[in-house]
Amino acid sequence: MAGKFEVYTDKAGETRFRLKAGNGEIILASEGYKRKASAMNGVESVKKNAPNDDRYERRETSSGAPRFNLKASNGQVIGTSESYSSEAARENGIESVKKNAPDARIEDLT
Repeated sequence: MAGKFEVYTDKAGETRFRLKAGNGEIILASEGYKRKASAMNGVESVKKNAPNDDRYERRETSSGAPRFNLKASNGQVIGTSESYSSEAARENGIESVKKNAPDARIEDLT
């Protein structure tokens, strides 16, 4: 099963998207957007930027768990990963975004 973007409305009424791998695991999540069109632009930006390794900012949470941000060419964060148990797991997550995002279908749950 291929990856997919889910576009949804959160409890605060903002539109968000998440990228799920073929196994249903969330591999990237967005911030909240006031307008659905802005969230859809975010999806397109993820699709465009995902293949470029230099767009990934490898970070750690305050407790030291590895995670990453995907950034647009202007440096703005367009998606954030979950926390991972190891740096190797984080790299697998990045590879999954690179593989799944460019051709992922969009499921509108709003």
